[in-house]
Amino acid sequence: MNFRISLLLLILALAGCSSTPTQPTQPIQPHQPILNQTDDAVTEARFSQNLNELLGQISQNQEIPLSALEMGLLDAKTIPSIRKLVLPPSGTFKKNWLAYRKRFIEPVRLKAGKAFWDQNQAFLSQVEQDSGVPAEIIVAIIGIETIYGRQTGNFRVKDVLSTLAFSYPETPNKPAREQLFKDQLKELILLCWTEAGGKLPSKNSSQGVNSARFSSCLNQNSSYAGAIGLPQFMPGSIRNFAIDGDGDGRIDLKNSPKDAIASVASFMKKHGWQAGMPISFPVQVNGIEAAKQLADGEPQLKFTVQELIDKGILTKQQGDLQSGGVEPQSKAFIIDLPYPDKDGTDQVQYFVGLNNFLTIVQYNRSYFYAQSVAEFAEALGYKNQSAVPVESLSKNVGAKAATEKSKAKKSSQKKKAKST
Repeated sequence: MNFRISLLLLILALAGCSSTPTQPTQPIQPHQPILNQTDDAVTEARFSQNLNELLGQISQNQEIPLSALEMGLLDAKTIPSIRKLVLPPSGTFKKNWLAYRKRFIEPVRLKAGKAFWDQNQAFLSQVEQDSGVPAEIIVAIIGIETIYGRQTGNFRVKDVLSTLAFSYPETPNKPAREQLFKDQLKELILLCWTEAGGKLPSKNSSQGVNSARFSSCLNQNSSYAGAIGLPQFMPGSIRNFAIDGDGDGRIDLKNSPKDAIASVASFMKKHGWQAGMPISFPVQVNGIEAAKQLADGEPQLKFTVQELIDKGILTKQQGDLQSGGVEPQSKAFIIDLPYPDKDGTDQVQYFVGLNNFLTIVQYNRSYFYAQSVAEFAEALGYKNQSAVPVESLSKNVGAKAATEKSKAKKSSQKKKAKST
Protein backbone atom coordinates (compact mmCIF):
# COMPACT_ATOMS: atom_id res chain seq x y z
CA MET A 1 0.00 0.00 0.00
CA ASN A 2 2.86 2.42 0.77
CA PHE A 3 3.99 2.54 -2.84
CA ARG A 4 0.66 4.21 -3.67
CA ILE A 5 1.59 7.17 -1.48
CA SER A 6 5.10 7.37 -2.98
CA LEU A 7 3.67 7.45 -6.49
CA LEU A 8 1.19 10.17 -5.65
CA LEU A 9 3.82 12.28 -3.88
CA LEU A 10 5.99 12.00 -6.99
CA ILE A 11 3.06 13.25 -9.08
CA LEU A 12 2.65 16.16 -6.69
CA ALA A 13 6.31 17.06 -7.02
CA LEU A 14 6.15 16.98 -10.81
CA ALA A 15 2.99 19.08 -10.80
CA GLY A 16 4.78 21.72 -8.74
CA CYS A 17 7.84 21.82 -11.01
CA SER A 18 6.02 22.39 -14.31
CA SER A 19 3.45 25.03 -15.17
CA THR A 20 2.60 23.60 -18.60
CA PRO A 21 1.21 20.12 -19.18
CA THR A 22 3.12 17.90 -21.57
CA GLN A 23 1.46 15.97 -24.35
CA PRO A 24 1.88 12.21 -23.78
CA THR A 25 3.75 10.38 -26.54
CA GLN A 26 1.38 7.37 -26.23
CA PRO A 27 -2.43 7.52 -26.16
CA ILE A 28 -3.82 7.21 -22.65
CA GLN A 29 -5.86 4.04 -22.23
CA PRO A 30 -9.43 4.54 -20.97
CA HIS A 31 -8.80 2.59 -17.77
CA GLN A 32 -5.79 4.67 -16.73
CA PRO A 33 -6.55 7.40 -14.17
CA ILE A 34 -5.43 10.91 -15.13
CA LEU A 35 -3.98 12.56 -12.05
CA ASN A 36 -3.23 15.99 -13.44
CA GLN A 37 -4.94 18.05 -10.76
CA THR A 38 -3.01 18.77 -7.62
CA ASP A 39 -6.14 18.80 -5.42
CA ASP A 40 -7.14 15.32 -6.63
CA ALA A 41 -3.66 14.00 -6.00
CA VAL A 42 -3.56 15.47 -2.50
CA THR A 43 -6.96 13.97 -1.69
CA GLU A 44 -5.89 10.58 -3.00
CA ALA A 45 -2.61 10.70 -1.09
CA ARG A 46 -4.45 11.57 2.13
CA PHE A 47 -6.97 8.79 1.48
CA SER A 48 -4.18 6.23 1.05
CA GLN A 49 -2.36 7.42 4.15
CA ASN A 50 -5.49 7.25 6.33
CA LEU A 51 -6.35 3.80 5.00
CA ASN A 52 -2.80 2.58 5.68
CA GLU A 53 -3.00 3.86 9.24
CA LEU A 54 -6.29 2.06 9.83
CA LEU A 55 -4.93 -1.20 8.42
CA GLY A 56 -1.89 -0.85 10.65
CA GLN A 57 -4.11 -0.46 13.72
CA ILE A 58 -6.21 -3.48 12.79
CA SER A 59 -3.08 -5.53 12.10
CA GLN A 60 -1.63 -4.63 15.47
CA ASN A 61 -4.81 -5.06 17.52
CA GLN A 62 -5.94 -8.32 15.90
CA GLU A 63 -2.49 -9.71 15.06
CA ILE A 64 -3.40 -10.05 11.39
CA PRO A 65 -0.47 -9.96 8.91
CA LEU A 66 -0.42 -6.43 7.50
CA SER A 67 0.48 -7.70 4.03
CA ALA A 68 -2.79 -9.69 3.88
CA LEU A 69 -4.85 -6.61 4.75
CA GLU A 70 -2.97 -4.45 2.27
CA MET A 71 -3.54 -6.97 -0.49
CA GLY A 72 -7.29 -7.02 0.19
CA LEU A 73 -7.60 -3.22 0.21
CA LEU A 74 -4.97 -2.46 -2.43
CA ASP A 75 -7.47 -1.23 -5.01
CA ALA A 76 -9.85 0.55 -2.60
CA LYS A 77 -10.88 3.91 -4.02
CA THR A 78 -13.03 6.93 -3.35
CA ILE A 79 -16.36 7.22 -5.16
CA PRO A 80 -17.34 10.88 -5.74
CA SER A 81 -21.02 10.05 -6.31
CA ILE A 82 -21.22 8.48 -2.83
CA ARG A 83 -20.26 11.80 -1.26
CA LYS A 84 -23.20 13.46 -3.03
CA LEU A 85 -25.67 10.76 -2.08
CA VAL A 86 -25.08 11.17 1.68
CA LEU A 87 -25.52 14.93 1.67
CA PRO A 88 -28.52 16.14 3.71
CA PRO A 89 -31.51 17.62 1.84
CA SER A 90 -31.44 21.28 0.88
CA GLY A 91 -32.93 23.89 3.17
CA THR A 92 -36.01 24.19 0.97
CA PHE A 93 -36.80 20.47 1.23
CA LYS A 94 -40.02 19.63 3.06
CA LYS A 95 -40.55 16.29 4.72
CA ASN A 96 -43.55 14.53 3.27
CA TRP A 97 -44.92 11.54 5.16
CA LEU A 98 -47.63 10.84 2.59
CA ALA A 99 -45.16 10.76 -0.32
CA TYR A 100 -42.79 8.54 1.68
CA ARG A 101 -45.58 6.14 2.58
CA LYS A 102 -46.78 5.97 -1.01
CA ARG A 103 -43.30 4.99 -2.13
CA PHE A 104 -43.23 1.90 0.08
CA ILE A 105 -46.82 0.88 0.82
CA GLU A 106 -47.67 0.14 -2.79
CA PRO A 107 -49.00 -2.80 -4.87
CA VAL A 108 -45.69 -4.05 -6.31
CA ARG A 109 -44.02 -4.37 -2.90
CA LEU A 110 -47.10 -5.84 -1.27
CA LYS A 111 -47.49 -8.44 -4.02
CA ALA A 112 -43.80 -9.32 -3.71
CA GLY A 113 -44.22 -9.53 0.07
CA LYS A 114 -47.04 -12.03 -0.18
CA ALA A 115 -45.02 -14.12 -2.64
CA PHE A 116 -41.98 -14.02 -0.33
CA TRP A 117 -44.17 -15.10 2.59
CA ASP A 118 -45.65 -17.99 0.59
CA GLN A 119 -42.17 -19.18 -0.39
CA ASN A 120 -40.88 -19.06 3.19
CA GLN A 121 -44.04 -19.62 5.20
CA ALA A 122 -42.89 -22.60 7.28
CA PHE A 123 -39.58 -20.99 8.21
CA LEU A 124 -41.21 -17.65 9.01
CA SER A 125 -43.64 -19.39 11.36
CA GLN A 126 -40.76 -21.17 13.08
CA VAL A 127 -38.77 -17.98 13.50
CA GLU A 128 -41.82 -16.12 14.82
CA GLN A 129 -42.42 -18.84 17.39
CA ASP A 130 -38.78 -18.88 18.47
CA SER A 131 -38.17 -15.11 18.56
CA GLY A 132 -41.58 -13.58 19.24
CA VAL A 133 -41.12 -11.23 16.26
CA PRO A 134 -44.19 -11.43 13.96
CA ALA A 135 -43.64 -12.81 10.47
CA GLU A 136 -45.43 -9.77 9.03
CA ILE A 137 -42.86 -7.43 10.60
CA ILE A 138 -39.94 -9.46 9.22
CA VAL A 139 -41.47 -9.59 5.74
CA ALA A 140 -42.28 -5.86 5.86
CA ILE A 141 -38.71 -4.88 6.77
CA ILE A 142 -37.12 -6.94 4.00
CA GLY A 143 -39.70 -5.63 1.53
CA ILE A 144 -39.12 -1.99 2.38
CA GLU A 145 -35.34 -2.40 2.46
CA THR A 146 -34.75 -4.18 -0.86
CA ILE A 147 -38.03 -5.54 -2.31
CA TYR A 148 -36.79 -8.99 -1.30
CA GLY A 149 -33.36 -8.69 -2.88
CA ARG A 150 -34.20 -6.73 -6.01
CA GLN A 151 -32.42 -3.57 -4.81
CA THR A 152 -29.37 -4.42 -2.70
CA GLY A 153 -27.02 -1.77 -4.14
CA ASN A 154 -24.33 -1.81 -6.80
CA PHE A 155 -21.31 -0.26 -5.09
CA ARG A 156 -18.31 -2.20 -3.79
CA VAL A 157 -18.70 -2.12 -0.04
CA LYS A 158 -15.00 -1.49 0.68
CA ASP A 159 -15.08 1.56 -1.61
CA VAL A 160 -18.23 2.93 0.01
CA LEU A 161 -16.96 2.61 3.56
CA SER A 162 -13.47 3.87 2.68
CA THR A 163 -14.95 6.93 0.93
CA LEU A 164 -17.22 7.82 3.84
CA ALA A 165 -14.56 7.06 6.46
CA PHE A 166 -11.85 9.25 4.95
CA SER A 167 -13.57 11.60 2.51
CA TYR A 168 -16.98 12.44 3.98
CA PRO A 169 -18.48 15.65 2.54
CA GLU A 170 -18.24 18.90 4.48
CA THR A 171 -21.21 18.83 6.84
CA PRO A 172 -21.62 19.91 10.48
CA ASN A 173 -21.54 16.28 11.65
CA LYS A 174 -18.59 15.25 9.47
CA PRO A 175 -16.26 14.09 12.33
CA ALA A 176 -18.94 11.88 13.88
CA ARG A 177 -19.99 10.43 10.54
CA GLU A 178 -16.42 9.69 9.50
CA GLN A 179 -15.83 7.89 12.79
CA LEU A 180 -19.00 5.86 12.31
CA PHE A 181 -17.92 4.70 8.85
CA LYS A 182 -14.36 4.11 9.97
CA ASP A 183 -15.75 1.78 12.62
CA GLN A 184 -17.88 0.04 10.00
CA LEU A 185 -14.85 -0.38 7.72
CA LYS A 186 -13.04 -2.08 10.61
CA GLU A 187 -16.07 -4.31 11.16
CA LEU A 188 -16.13 -5.20 7.46
CA ILE A 189 -12.46 -6.21 7.44
CA LEU A 190 -12.86 -8.37 10.55
CA LEU A 191 -16.09 -9.87 9.19
CA CYS A 192 -14.43 -10.81 5.91
CA TRP A 193 -11.32 -12.15 7.67
CA THR A 194 -13.37 -14.57 9.76
CA GLU A 195 -15.60 -15.50 6.81
CA ALA A 196 -12.44 -16.41 4.90
CA GLY A 197 -11.39 -18.79 7.68
CA GLY A 198 -9.23 -16.45 9.75
CA LYS A 199 -9.13 -16.33 13.53
CA LEU A 200 -9.24 -13.32 15.83
CA PRO A 201 -6.67 -12.62 17.08
CA SER A 202 -4.81 -14.22 14.20
CA LYS A 203 -1.40 -14.52 15.93
CA ASN A 204 0.29 -12.99 12.86
CA SER A 205 -0.63 -15.95 10.70
CA SER A 206 -2.67 -16.28 7.51
CA GLN A 207 -2.88 -20.04 7.84
CA GLY A 208 -6.29 -21.37 6.87
CA VAL A 209 -7.38 -18.07 5.31
CA ASN A 210 -8.86 -18.27 1.83
CA SER A 211 -7.54 -15.09 0.20
CA ALA A 212 -10.02 -15.29 -2.70
CA ARG A 213 -12.93 -15.50 -0.26
CA PHE A 214 -11.49 -12.60 1.77
CA SER A 215 -11.29 -10.49 -1.37
CA SER A 216 -14.75 -11.52 -2.54
CA CYS A 217 -16.27 -10.47 0.79
CA LEU A 218 -14.57 -7.06 0.66
CA ASN A 219 -15.71 -6.57 -2.93
CA GLN A 220 -19.37 -7.54 -2.48
CA ASN A 221 -22.03 -5.04 -3.44
CA SER A 222 -23.72 -2.74 -0.96
CA SER A 223 -25.92 0.34 -0.82
CA TYR A 224 -24.39 3.81 -0.99
CA ALA A 225 -24.15 3.71 2.82
CA GLY A 226 -22.47 0.30 3.04
CA ALA A 227 -25.53 -1.82 3.91
CA ILE A 228 -25.48 -5.43 2.69
CA GLY A 229 -27.96 -8.05 1.50
CA LEU A 230 -31.73 -8.50 1.62
CA PRO A 231 -32.12 -6.88 5.06
CA GLN A 232 -29.44 -4.21 4.44
CA PHE A 233 -27.28 -4.90 7.49
CA MET A 234 -24.19 -2.81 8.13
CA PRO A 235 -21.03 -4.91 8.73
CA GLY A 236 -21.22 -4.33 12.49
CA SER A 237 -24.80 -5.57 12.59
CA ILE A 238 -23.83 -8.67 10.61
CA ARG A 239 -21.13 -9.49 13.16
CA ASN A 240 -23.39 -8.83 16.15
CA PHE A 241 -26.87 -9.91 15.10
CA ALA A 242 -26.86 -11.96 11.90
CA ILE A 243 -27.71 -15.67 12.09
CA ASP A 244 -27.09 -18.70 9.90
CA GLY A 245 -30.76 -19.48 9.30
CA ASP A 246 -30.37 -22.22 6.72
CA GLY A 247 -27.71 -24.13 8.69
CA ASP A 248 -25.08 -24.25 5.94
CA GLY A 249 -22.32 -23.01 8.23
CA ARG A 250 -22.10 -19.44 6.92
CA ILE A 251 -24.17 -16.26 6.88
CA ASP A 252 -25.20 -15.10 3.41
CA LEU A 253 -27.63 -12.20 3.59
CA LYS A 254 -27.61 -11.71 -0.17
CA ASN A 255 -28.53 -15.18 -1.40
CA SER A 256 -30.16 -16.93 1.58
CA PRO A 257 -33.70 -15.78 2.48
CA LYS A 258 -33.54 -17.93 5.62
CA ASP A 259 -30.39 -16.19 6.79
CA ALA A 260 -32.05 -12.82 6.15
CA ILE A 261 -35.26 -13.77 7.96
CA ALA A 262 -33.48 -15.19 11.00
CA SER A 263 -31.13 -12.20 11.14
CA VAL A 264 -33.92 -9.61 11.08
CA ALA A 265 -35.70 -11.46 13.89
CA SER A 266 -32.45 -11.66 15.86
CA PHE A 267 -31.86 -7.91 15.49
CA MET A 268 -35.39 -7.02 16.57
CA LYS A 269 -35.39 -9.39 19.53
CA LYS A 270 -32.00 -8.17 20.79
CA HIS A 271 -33.15 -4.57 20.47
CA GLY A 272 -36.09 -5.16 22.77
CA TRP A 273 -39.04 -6.32 20.69
CA GLN A 274 -41.90 -7.27 23.04
CA ALA A 275 -43.83 -10.26 21.75
CA GLY A 276 -47.58 -9.75 21.56
CA MET A 277 -47.45 -5.99 22.13
CA PRO A 278 -48.74 -3.24 19.77
CA ILE A 279 -46.47 -0.84 17.86
CA SER A 280 -48.37 2.45 17.80
CA PHE A 281 -51.81 4.03 18.15
CA PRO A 282 -53.30 6.95 16.20
CA VAL A 283 -53.95 10.07 18.26
CA GLN A 284 -57.59 11.04 18.86
CA VAL A 285 -58.79 14.13 16.95
CA ASN A 286 -59.51 16.00 20.16
CA GLY A 287 -56.07 15.09 21.45
CA ILE A 288 -54.03 16.50 18.56
CA GLU A 289 -53.24 19.81 20.25
CA ALA A 290 -52.06 18.01 23.38
CA ALA A 291 -49.94 15.66 21.25
CA LYS A 292 -48.43 18.63 19.41
CA GLN A 293 -47.23 20.04 22.72
CA LEU A 294 -45.51 16.77 23.64
CA ALA A 295 -43.93 16.01 20.26
CA ASP A 296 -40.22 16.81 20.42
CA GLY A 297 -38.79 14.47 17.78
CA GLU A 298 -36.81 12.50 20.35
CA PRO A 299 -37.28 8.70 20.09
CA GLN A 300 -37.41 8.12 23.83
CA LEU A 301 -40.09 6.46 25.96
CA LYS A 302 -40.97 9.27 28.34
CA PHE A 303 -44.74 9.31 29.01
CA THR A 304 -46.96 6.67 30.55
CA VAL A 305 -50.01 5.40 28.68
CA GLN A 306 -52.15 6.60 31.59
CA GLU A 307 -50.77 10.13 31.24
CA LEU A 308 -51.69 10.15 27.55
CA ILE A 309 -55.17 8.84 28.35
CA ASP A 310 -55.60 11.59 30.96
CA LYS A 311 -54.65 14.20 28.36
CA GLY A 312 -57.19 12.81 25.87
CA ILE A 313 -54.47 11.69 23.45
CA LEU A 314 -55.45 8.03 23.87
CA THR A 315 -58.58 6.20 24.93
CA LYS A 316 -58.59 3.13 27.12
CA GLN A 317 -59.61 1.02 24.16
CA GLN A 318 -56.68 2.25 22.10
CA GLY A 319 -54.37 1.70 25.03
CA ASP A 320 -55.39 -1.95 24.98
CA LEU A 321 -56.08 -1.70 28.69
CA GLN A 322 -59.29 -3.66 28.32
CA SER A 323 -57.53 -6.71 26.88
CA GLY A 324 -54.88 -6.67 29.57
CA GLY A 325 -51.91 -6.15 27.23
CA VAL A 326 -50.64 -2.60 27.63
CA GLU A 327 -50.47 -1.59 31.27
CA PRO A 328 -51.33 1.97 32.41
CA GLN A 329 -47.70 2.53 33.39
CA SER A 330 -46.32 1.33 30.04
CA LYS A 331 -44.04 3.97 28.52
CA ALA A 332 -44.73 5.73 25.23
CA PHE A 333 -43.81 8.81 23.19
CA ILE A 334 -45.34 11.02 20.50
CA ILE A 335 -44.62 10.37 16.82
CA ASP A 336 -45.00 13.33 14.48
CA LEU A 337 -45.18 12.72 10.72
CA PRO A 338 -45.20 16.03 8.79
CA TYR A 339 -46.50 16.52 5.26
CA PRO A 340 -47.73 19.40 3.08
CA ASP A 341 -51.38 19.27 2.04
CA LYS A 342 -52.58 19.92 -1.54
CA ASP A 343 -52.35 23.68 -0.91
CA GLY A 344 -48.79 23.39 0.40
CA THR A 345 -49.81 24.04 4.00
CA ASP A 346 -47.82 22.17 6.64
CA GLN A 347 -49.76 19.38 8.31
CA VAL A 348 -48.79 16.66 10.80
CA GLN A 349 -50.17 13.20 11.49
CA TYR A 350 -49.64 12.09 15.09
CA PHE A 351 -49.27 8.64 16.63
CA VAL A 352 -48.41 7.30 20.04
CA GLY A 353 -45.35 5.09 19.79
CA LEU A 354 -44.78 2.21 22.19
CA ASN A 355 -41.67 0.14 22.83
CA ASN A 356 -42.01 -1.88 19.63
CA PHE A 357 -42.09 1.26 17.50
CA LEU A 358 -38.84 2.31 19.13
CA THR A 359 -37.38 -1.10 18.31
CA ILE A 360 -38.09 -0.57 14.62
CA VAL A 361 -36.45 2.87 14.88
CA GLN A 362 -33.28 1.09 16.03
CA TYR A 363 -33.25 -0.69 12.66
CA ASN A 364 -33.53 2.58 10.75
CA ARG A 365 -33.56 5.86 12.66
CA SER A 366 -36.59 7.37 11.00
CA TYR A 367 -40.19 7.77 12.16
CA PHE A 368 -41.28 7.59 8.52
CA TYR A 369 -39.51 4.26 8.13
CA ALA A 370 -40.86 2.73 11.35
CA GLN A 371 -44.47 3.72 10.66
CA SER A 372 -44.14 2.41 7.09
CA VAL A 373 -42.97 -0.95 8.43
CA ALA A 374 -45.93 -1.04 10.80
CA GLU A 375 -48.45 -0.21 8.07
CA PHE A 376 -46.83 -2.57 5.54
CA ALA A 377 -47.12 -5.33 8.15
CA GLU A 378 -50.77 -4.45 8.75
CA ALA A 379 -51.41 -4.67 5.00
CA LEU A 380 -50.02 -8.22 5.22
CA GLY A 381 -52.42 -9.06 8.07
CA TYR A 382 -50.58 -7.95 11.21
CA LYS A 383 -52.91 -7.05 14.09
CA ASN A 384 -51.61 -3.93 15.85
CA GLN A 385 -52.98 -4.91 19.25
CA SER A 386 -52.11 -6.93 22.30
CA ALA A 387 -52.12 -10.65 21.86
CA VAL A 388 -53.04 -12.02 25.27
CA PRO A 389 -52.03 -15.70 25.47
CA VAL A 390 -54.91 -18.17 25.67
CA GLU A 391 -53.53 -19.69 28.83
CA SER A 392 -53.54 -16.26 30.48
CA LEU A 393 -57.15 -15.74 29.53
CA SER A 394 -57.99 -19.20 30.89
CA LYS A 395 -56.23 -18.40 34.14
CA ASN A 396 -58.05 -15.07 34.41
CA VAL A 397 -61.40 -16.72 33.71
CA GLY A 398 -60.61 -19.50 36.16
CA ALA A 399 -59.47 -17.05 38.83
CA LYS A 400 -62.60 -14.94 38.33
CA ALA A 401 -64.81 -18.02 38.58
CA ALA A 402 -63.01 -19.14 41.72
CA THR A 403 -63.45 -15.69 43.26
CA GLU A 404 -67.16 -15.66 42.45
CA LYS A 405 -67.53 -19.16 43.86
CA SER A 406 -65.72 -18.13 47.03
CA LYS A 407 -67.95 -15.07 47.41
CA ALA A 408 -71.07 -17.19 46.90
CA LYS A 409 -69.87 -19.70 49.48
CA LYS A 410 -69.16 -16.98 52.07
CA SER A 411 -72.54 -15.41 51.42
CA SER A 412 -74.25 -18.76 51.89
CA GLN A 413 -72.37 -19.34 55.13
CA LYS A 414 -73.38 -15.92 56.42
CA LYS A 415 -77.02 -16.55 55.56
CA LYS A 416 -76.89 -19.94 57.27
CA ALA A 417 -75.31 -18.48 60.39
CA LYS A 418 -77.91 -15.74 60.47
CA SER A 419 -80.83 -18.19 60.22
CA THR A 420 -79.53 -20.25 63.07
